Amino acid sequence: MDESTFQARLQELMQEISTLPSAEREKLTQMAQETQERHAQLRKSVHDLQESLDYLRLAIKYMVFDLEATRRENSYLRRMLDKDKSGEGDNPPPNL
Repeated sequence: MDESTFQARLQELMQEISTLPSAEREKLTQMAQETQERHAQLRKSVHDLQESLDYLRLAIKYMVFDLEATRRENSYLRRMLDKDKSGEGDNPPPNL
């Protein structure tokens, strides 16, 4: 049920409640208002959860990017070390 349908049905319920005797009307009006408040709290909770998930997705993307960059750097540095090790035997270090 979408928001507009919920609000329309709640208004219909409030109109029906207003036709009841005052003793029943008061109790049901309070219950309908509590329902409306809980619905608003639920919507806010869902919205906050969606924002948290969006933030988590973004944080994961940054972490994956960082991990890939670290792997590239690691690979590059290993190649440099391997190149250095293989080149040491060919060229003796200069005399100081």
